[in-house]
Amino acid sequence: MGPQDRGAGGCAMKVLQCWDDGLVDDIRLADLLRRHGARAAFALNPGLYGPERSFGWRAGEREVRRLALPELTRVYDGFEIASHALTHPYLTDLPPDRLWEEVAESRRRLEALFRKPVRGFCYPFNAVNDTVRQAVRAAGYAWTREDGEAGGAPGLPPPRVFRPACHALAEDFWPRYDAARAGGGAFFFWGHSCDLANEALWRDFERKIAAISADPEAEWCDPGDVCGSV
Repeated sequence: MGPQDRGAGGCAMKVLQCWDDGLVDDIRLADLLRRHGARAAFALNPGLYGPERSFGWRAGEREVRRLALPELTRVYDGFEIASHALTHPYLTDLPPDRLWEEVAESRRRLEALFRKPVRGFCYPFNAVNDTVRQAVRAAGYAWTREDGEAGGAPGLPPPRVFRPACHALAEDFWPRYDAARAGGGAFFFWGHSCDLANEALWRDFERKIAAISADPEAEWCDPGDVCGSV
């Protein structure tokens, strides 16, 4: 399956993707994206990376591991970096001082490491309320990602809210893609590289990225570029 044929003419649909947690499988993912000229944002937790790779969690029988701190700048060279909070907590459960540290200190550390602006914030576990949103706004982020069913980026005051159309491996990925393409809007998908749990999923995902890159009516974009700099 792939994007449906449409006549030329209209503005290119913006295609955005975001991957969470800074995982070892991001090495393969980043190389795949580079091969096809695909842009992406990676949402990282700078308080969770140590001098060596570390255990994250178990996904079935697989052990998911996080990258080591010294690897990050090489792995994500050329990609947009977003904050996923300092240590990936439920932000809605935190007192004000801890909330501010998770939101603001994560940005400070990432900007110091990558030596470029960090413009986006992705809520861990999608745990968000008005208090959390106000902290993110006060920390100066230009965009945020929240779960939802609206593919695209509503024109809201900063930070701009992106609501992904679907997960990268969603069964209805292509129908959602084609619906966004027909509407001339934007298509945003997200995931974790560990979701690509076998070679068949990796092959299918690469075909997906290649098809989007070959679509003359689609344009890969970073969320930060869509909403401007901070």
